[in-house]
Amino acid sequence: MGARPFEETIQTDFSHQLDYGGYLHLDELLGAQKPLSVPEHHDEMLFIIQHQTSELWMKLVVHELRAAIAFVQQDRLEPTFKILARVKHIQRMLYEQWAVLETLTPSEYVQFRGVLGHASGFQSHQFRMIEFLFGNKDPDAVRVFKHKPEIEGALRGVLSSPSLYDEFLRHLSRRGFPIPESSVERDWSQPYTEREEVVAALKLIYDFPEQHWDAYEMAEKLVDVEEQFALWRFRHMMTVERIIGHKMGTGGSSGVSFLRKAVNIRLFPELWAVRTEIGR
Repeated sequence: MGARPFEETIQTDFSHQLDYGGYLHLDELLGAQKPLSVPEHHDEMLFIIQHQTSELWMKLVVHELRAAIAFVQQDRLEPTFKILARVKHIQRMLYEQWAVLETLTPSEYVQFRGVLGHASGFQSHQFRMIEFLFGNKDPDAVRVFKHKPEIEGALRGVLSSPSLYDEFLRHLSRRGFPIPESSVERDWSQPYTEREEVVAALKLIYDFPEQHWDAYEMAEKLVDVEEQFALWRFRHMMTVERIIGHKMGTGGSSGVSFLRKAVNIRLFPELWAVRTEIGR
């Protein structure tokens, strides 16, 4: 077997300089897995790491979506294309992670599920923020964060601000597309309502993409991330049903039936409706 020689230029003395673990704060990160089962159940570590890594990816999604919204507000669609392409790939990572959790069988999970108490993914403020940034607004969902005023305030700020889709429609309005006033100025904290006038405006873009290439590309990038979000929701629902069946969720929801209702939610409804109209 061949050996790779240790190169003399490789740094070995980090007593007075930043190393890899220090830059990434690995002591804190790798020390954050603290199973509560007694005796410790082998699979609780999987459950913790699965959700912690999801939260790290979601932190990046929030970071990227905030930047995308800022670019659209400046009428700069092109920089959002790479951002949304990245978000799509992050969503794919989140989707694939469910396969790891699905190695947890119902017989194994039931042995430590009780230590969660009422802790639940429903209390993930980052997931809720992603939903709000995409436009799936639900003022009631903020109520579970009232014990954490700083997080509650941040969520209410996003809740009451235009979503990425709202800002895209406002951008189109500034460009002269016939977007109704009700889509340009409204109560942003309320769920978005599909409007036929928006479908008609988007049809202009899809009928003549060569004249509106950046708007056309932006529309397709939004469809990309919504499709991935819907797939994530579906995989989540199936994973939960596979592991706990139709038990009530730890956070108090009805479980699988509650998750199923979310599968058909449309974030950007007119971008889907316009597909039926293209070519007519």
